[in-house]
Order: sequence, then C-alpha cells, then structure tokens
Amino acid sequence: MFFAQIQLSVMMELNLENSNNVALNANFKETENVMSDAKRKQFKKAPKSIVGERIFKSLLGLLSVLILLLVVGVLFTLLLHSLPSIKAIGFKFLWTKTWDPPHSIYGTLPFLVGTLITSFTALLISIPFSIGVAITLGEYFPNGPVSNFIKNAIDLIAAVPSVIFGFWGFLILVPYVRELELKIGITPPDGQGLFTASLVLAVMIIPYAASLGTTMIKMTPSALKEAAYGLGATRWEVLKSVILPYSKSGIFAGILLSLGRAIGETMAVTLVVGSAIKMPSNIFSTGNTMSSMIANQFSEASSDPLQLSSVVEIGFILFLVTFLINYIGKRIIKRFSNK
Repeated sequence: MFFAQIQLSVMMELNLENSNNVALNANFKETENVMSDAKRKQFKKAPKSIVGERIFKSLLGLLSVLILLLVVGVLFTLLLHSLPSIKAIGFKFLWTKTWDPPHSIYGTLPFLVGTLITSFTALLISIPFSIGVAITLGEYFPNGPVSNFIKNAIDLIAAVPSVIFGFWGFLILVPYVRELELKIGITPPDGQGLFTASLVLAVMIIPYAASLGTTMIKMTPSALKEAAYGLGATRWEVLKSVILPYSKSGIFAGILLSLGRAIGETMAVTLVVGSAIKMPSNIFSTGNTMSSMIANQFSEASSDPLQLSSVVEIGFILFLVTFLINYIGKRIIKRFSNK
C-alpha cells in the first residue's frame, strides 16, 4: 500500500512536469512565430529603407556636383567675358598702373595693391579683438548676462548691412582720420583712404573669427584642462598651453574666413576709400580696391566693349586671388592640424 502511494505520487509529478513542458513548448513556439513575423515585416521594410537611403545619397551627390558646376560656371563666365581684354592687353594688365579709358589703357595693379593693403591691414587690426572675444566667451564667460550681451552685440555687427558701415565710416571715422593726418603731416588731409577703409573692414570682420574661435575654445576637452589644473597650472598657463594649441586650427580658419570677407567687400569700402584711380603711395592715400573699382566703373563701361571686358577681368583676377588665398590658408591649417 505504501509503495502504491509512492508510485501514484511519482506519476502525478511526472504528469505535472509533462504538462509544464508542453506549456513551455507552446509558449516558445508562439514566441518564435511572433519573432519570425517581426523579422518578415522587417525584411519587407528593409528594401524600402535601402532605396530611400540610396535616393538620399544620390541627392547629396547631385547637390555637391551642382555647387561645383556653379563655381566652374562663374569662373568660365568671367573668363569668357574677359577674353577681349586678355587678347588686346595681355599680361600687361596685371602690372600696368594706368586706367585711362579715352586712350584704351587699362591696368589693375593699383586696385590689386589697394585690395591687399586694406584686407590685410583690417585683418591685423581685427585679430586681437577677435581672439579676445573668443577667449572671453569661450573660457571666462561662457554663460550669463555678460556672455549674452557680447553675443548679441557680435551677432548685430554681423547682421548690419555693409552700406550702413560705409555711412558710419564716412560720417564718424573720416573726421577723426583727417585730424590724425593733420597731426602726422599727411598732405592733403583728406580723411578718406585705404586706412579708413581698413578700419571699417576690421569692425565688419570681427564676428566671423570671433564666432568660430569661441566654438573651438568651448570644444576643448574638460579632461585636458582638469589635468593641467591638477598639475598646478594657473588659468593663464592652461589657456596658453592647452586651450589655444588645441583650438588653433579653428581659430586660424575663422581668421581666413574673415580675410575672404574683407577681400570681397564692396559698398562699405567704396564710400570711404576715396575712389582715386592711382597707385597708393602710403596707407593714408586715397585709392580703390578691385571690388570698389568694379562698382564704380561697371555702369560707365557699358558703352565701350574693351573697358567692359577690362572691368570683368578685374573680377576674374579677384576670383583667382580669393581662391589662391583660401588655398594657401587651408594648407596652413592642415599643417597646424598635423602638428
């Protein structure tokens, strides 16, 4: 009797185990079916996502090609309309100092020199301010009312139309520059000239280098700064030895962007440069840049095909100069980045 009870209990446990196994198998099969259904749906959706990705990739490639074609098209258009001047004058156009439409004598050297003087002088003036603003916003005051005020001021400078800067320079800066010329013996004390144009350009290009420099300084890893502080470095030493070396390529890229902005500026420079068609003798001389010369001469040149072609050739040379400066700058940035 005792053995019969044991046998009965064992059989009941086996039946219970079998029923549990059956339930587990059923649940497993059900889960497997659900997973297979999900996989089938995923595989059905996969071709659509792959097609969408290919379309998006092709669209990006098409846009890149269109941008390249746009640049080549602008270059080709300038070259095509410059051919009459190139054939008639040749390479003398680059070093001729005279611009005399009645006698069909055209040269771009004074305007090329004026462009380089105003652009690089403005860059030298703006660099301390740009780096100072970048360090202030990126390291000392990254947040708070002071930071917001400076950021808003920088954004406002970048948003103001260039003709407004030209009026400001003509009404405010020109009298002060005239007084400066009287004190140092510049004759005639005109007030307008390359130096005044450089001052206006310097104010206009500060936001470009400052904004990019601020971003790069904020990207400096905190671990590097904390390690330097842990070794006993002061804030100035961290800035000099850690932050600036880490962000130097970005700061230089911002300076290069500022230079490109200065080279191509037209209206603000036209209002204060003096618009004199002559070779500048010093930085206070009146003169012309390539862009201001195009603005002044384009409407007058419509009646003379050779003069119009010469004006377009100035634009073609300005395009090449800008490309060359950007190429040299990128090579320098690449060299800095590899160090």
